[in-house]
Amino acid sequence: MKQAPLYEALINHIHKNKWSFHVPGHKNGLLFEKTAAPFFQSVLPLDVTELTGLDDLHHPEGPILEAQKLLASFYQVEKSYFLVGGSTSGNHAMILSSFIEGDIVLVQRNCHKSVLNGLELAGVTPVFLQPEIDEDGSYPLGVSLQTVRQAVEMYHGVKGIILTNPTYYGMQQDITEIAELIHRVGGIVLVDEAHGAHYGLKDMPKSSIHKGADMVVQSAHKTLPALTMGAYLHVNSDRVDIQRLSHALQMVQSSSPSYLIMASLDLSRLFLENLSNIELDNIINQTLNLREFIHSLPHLEVKSVPNDYVLDPLKVTVQSDREISGYELQMLFENEGLFTELADDRNVLFVFPLGRIPHLEDLKKVFEKISNQLQSYKASQLHGETIHALSSVSRLALSYREMKRIKAKPISIEAAEGLIAADAIIPYPPGIPLIAKGEQITSKHIHQFSLLKKKGARFQGTFGHEQMYVFDRT
Repeated sequence: MKQAPLYEALINHIHKNKWSFHVPGHKNGLLFEKTAAPFFQSVLPLDVTELTGLDDLHHPEGPILEAQKLLASFYQVEKSYFLVGGSTSGNHAMILSSFIEGDIVLVQRNCHKSVLNGLELAGVTPVFLQPEIDEDGSYPLGVSLQTVRQAVEMYHGVKGIILTNPTYYGMQQDITEIAELIHRVGGIVLVDEAHGAHYGLKDMPKSSIHKGADMVVQSAHKTLPALTMGAYLHVNSDRVDIQRLSHALQMVQSSSPSYLIMASLDLSRLFLENLSNIELDNIINQTLNLREFIHSLPHLEVKSVPNDYVLDPLKVTVQSDREISGYELQMLFENEGLFTELADDRNVLFVFPLGRIPHLEDLKKVFEKISNQLQSYKASQLHGETIHALSSVSRLALSYREMKRIKAKPISIEAAEGLIAADAIIPYPPGIPLIAKGEQITSKHIHQFSLLKKKGARFQGTFGHEQMYVFDRT
């Protein structure tokens, strides 16, 4: 059996290819900007198109099909797909293939912006579920079974639910009972598991695809050695319409998919298969030891997992007991050449590698240096503010169909209370909307925006002097 069929097919093609009279225009690397060629030259011959023997992502019959079958076998699911548009394209495809216009769909409120965009593309009626909040870390968790029950009782005819599990901070909930409830009312369960491509490995959390989810997407590029935009979509249920899903994937992905990305997805699965139990034990122990080391330093604290949640060992959330925001703390690390995944008003999130951490002693010295620098900051009198902007179950103020008929106008965010957002306001990263398109803007939204802006957050959806678009209903 071939171990990496698509990658091997690309290597065989390189050995046979003498002349390129096809796209792309760099012609196997013959043409390229000279100043950058040394950095790109080694991979350009692999950047090809749908040539004889290399298969077609949108109608796989050869090495891509074989690679996807190996992927499904490894993850123990019915069917798996390569994604070249990240989990974003997977979220869009899951939604478009599962629902039709007007369907009532339950949506975890702390979802990625790609989920909201997918809802708009499908024209569904979303019902947002407010997640639980970790009061110590001040970050959102998952939605409770009680909240899902409340929504199902309030809205008859629910067609499904979209969950984000794990959270960006590596907190995973067991969705089994939620999935059973949704299935009982005839709905489908979709999970954005972008940060869980390594789930299922020894001593790692178990994937939602084996806890009741019908489909999940995983960003392989987040924790596996895959190229950016490389992701997986897994199906493990006969509730999924495969024909609709395949068509949706063609709609939302390029007709000229990157073979570099696809080959890296093929090789990432092989990488996982080749990880030994000893290597996995070393990864877990390395993470635990560094977590304990950071927590032992003055003025730095590693946040623990709340009750009823499972922590991803590769995620480490660090907070300080000094008067310093997470954004400012992140900047201190960046000044030392240490770049982290994201920051919020309190925390900095580290994503550890699925392998050995290089220069570990030098890394520890950086943490020690930051710890010493924090001594000059005032002691924190309180952790900050946690804003609950929405009720446990909420709806948009306008349907997506209505939004298409109304023009938008710019306005100062400070003056937007009571109006309806025509664009989402999104602290980025991680890409969880503070205000969703179609939501009525509240004083709590505005206060939270001002608070995050003051502490150093960056936003998508704003422009000029803190302006945004709202719907003009006059």
